[in-house]
Amino acid sequence: MNIPEVAFVVLVRLPLKSIARFRSVCKEWKDLIDSDFFRDHFISRNSSSSISWSIIQMQPHKLTLEIVGHHGCKTWGLARSPGSFMSFFVESAINKIQVLACTDGLVLLYTEATDDTPMYYVGNPLFQEWFRVPLPPFLSLEDLKRLRLHERFSHAGLVTKMQSGIVVSYKVVLLMHQGSPKVGFAIYSSDTGKWENPNVTCPQYHWWFTRHKSIALNGMLHWFSNINAFFMAYDFYEGNVDDGCRIISFPDRGKDDEIRRFRRSFTTSEGSIVYFNEFRENENHTLRVWRLVKYTDGPEAWQLLWEVSLVSMIDLLGIDYFPVVMHPLNSEIIYLWSGNKKGMVLFNLRTLALSLHKENEDDSKCMDGCVLSFNRCSKFMDDISGYFLPQLYGGLNHLIFSQYVLPRWLHRLPRPPPT
Repeated sequence: MNIPEVAFVVLVRLPLKSIARFRSVCKEWKDLIDSDFFRDHFISRNSSSSISWSIIQMQPHKLTLEIVGHHGCKTWGLARSPGSFMSFFVESAINKIQVLACTDGLVLLYTEATDDTPMYYVGNPLFQEWFRVPLPPFLSLEDLKRLRLHERFSHAGLVTKMQSGIVVSYKVVLLMHQGSPKVGFAIYSSDTGKWENPNVTCPQYHWWFTRHKSIALNGMLHWFSNINAFFMAYDFYEGNVDDGCRIISFPDRGKDDEIRRFRRSFTTSEGSIVYFNEFRENENHTLRVWRLVKYTDGPEAWQLLWEVSLVSMIDLLGIDYFPVVMHPLNSEIIYLWSGNKKGMVLFNLRTLALSLHKENEDDSKCMDGCVLSFNRCSKFMDDISGYFLPQLYGGLNHLIFSQYVLPRWLHRLPRPPPT
């Protein structure tokens, strides 16, 4: 067995945190770690292992980005939560900063310099790699003014293209204008280093909520529609402007609207869009979880994953709780916030086991084997709890939470070609 073979046997058993450090030992080790064979073997070996991730609050807020972090997971072996790597260094002084999107381990930031110049950055926090995205050349003075006034502060998205578990390109998406029947985007591609300004066909009676966040998955962005029973999606890598955006109704639209308990939200889990809600009928509390399987409107778009009685959970916690997210890597686990107990409830939909974790307690192991840590989560939950009140069903939907999930393999920030 030669040196690279010995190194392979040892290195492939280490967490990614250590593997990243050992890339700099020598050229032989770097070449070995960067090989497709090593990467594929590592990902296969760790396919069922948990990776570090965070629950991200997606409201314009003065608190922290990460409110719940998972670290100490086997694949990465981080001693601190992913959000703690979100330190940011810029070439000029700034007076404002906002995280706009987290996708496949990359982050999109909006900042303002001390002279009010708006700036966008895409970065890989783990490797402290940041790239300042140039502003679209077709922005008018009025557009820049609206950026500074936050009228175009939040409606931006970040999508990626993956190959063998590695991000090979990304696109920054700005929603520029909405007309009838066209929606105008500004799209920056790391493949070209240039902006384009396509107009996408969209049904006239649907609109994007321009102040609200989107969820990215597989090169697509997903937004709430102005019609509460629907959401909208567009594929920024494979989409055709003439085909337009896709409109998908939620699976409980119709008669079930009368018995669902919470206003709608959706999240991601195991590589799919997932929607869940509680239904209260004749004092029976049932949680239903659906997975989106087709981007077509109608019942065939959804697969019902779980229909679970919540009697045991309510007996322990009462009914003062609301849903947060699904576990991004395990669709058996749902996260709920208990206002009565002031803690995060992890509920296993298969075994019906649940655990309560409080912010004022020491970090503890959670169901995926990772260490759970909090960062002003209780304060944020108190501030937004009214959003879920039943009497607000008729109001606008918002994306309140998302997940910042680290990738299963090392990847650097894709760089645009030199200009």
